[in-house]
Amino acid sequence: MTNAPAPVHLLDPDVAAAVTAFAMPVLSDEVVAALRGATAPPPPLSDAVERTDRTVPGEPAVRVRVHRAKDAEGALPCVVSIHGGGYVFGSCEMDDPAFDRWCTSLGVVGVSVDYRLAPETPYPGPLEDCYAALRWTFEHADELGIDPSRIGVRGVSAGGGLAAALALLVQQRGELQLAFQLLDCPMIDDRQTTASSRLDGLPMWSHEANTYGWRSYLGARYGTDDVPCTAAPARATAEDLVGLPPAFVSVGAIDGFLDEDVAYALRLNHAGVPTELHVYPHGCHGYQAAPASAVARQSAADQEAWLRRVLA
Repeated sequence: MTNAPAPVHLLDPDVAAAVTAFAMPVLSDEVVAALRGATAPPPPLSDAVERTDRTVPGEPAVRVRVHRAKDAEGALPCVVSIHGGGYVFGSCEMDDPAFDRWCTSLGVVGVSVDYRLAPETPYPGPLEDCYAALRWTFEHADELGIDPSRIGVRGVSAGGGLAAALALLVQQRGELQLAFQLLDCPMIDDRQTTASSRLDGLPMWSHEANTYGWRSYLGARYGTDDVPCTAAPARATAEDLVGLPPAFVSVGAIDGFLDEDVAYALRLNHAGVPTELHVYPHGCHGYQAAPASAVARQSAADQEAWLRRVLA
């Protein structure tokens, strides 16, 4: 059976131009190594936000970047952020632009996690790095000027998958209490059986790239039933979802993750988790690469409005 073509003609023109300029190559270990080694000019950032790299002790130690407005006072809410990159590339510096806005506009402290990457470190290594960073944030809340009752997680793409998995792991272990989870186009289903995941010609993150990412992250578990929900949150049972913190889920309509993300948001709602879902009709995976586009601006506004409500 031939897979349906992705409806790329529906893309926002600004998004289409951006994703065409940054066409994702066919992924392999060699290509991923080159992507990791590539350098891009840093984005313009405000002097109003202080950024400090810290080390979370452990085996291994985990680097985090703490963002805080220089004029901020008192104990502030905190967003622990997990970067994207298909589980195989990326770094915590990718979160700098978001916290450059949010630290001043929302009055939050940001903690960005530089987790280990697959395939060198498959599941559960990256997730345990995120858990260690989250626990460190709670333990150092007074030092960092954070209100421990208002700490939540946020992630984009694979980072969204790790954020969703982290919320599940926190609930399983019962040591910490999250206030919210913001899941932006999360990568959460390794099975790739949905219609959207099998579309041909998906921009930015294709079915083939998704296969490479999941195969790298799951290692020997890939293609088996031995995949827990803390590795692929779409596998969570209804019981697993009960009691999770309030959620925000967003995804573009021309994203291979569309079906799995919408289904996850609906299942969270059915489990009694207050969940806000946004589907952007003219967005594909990585529409954030065109920040001036109507899609990206609407998405940013929706996320900030939700964060204002959940942090209040």
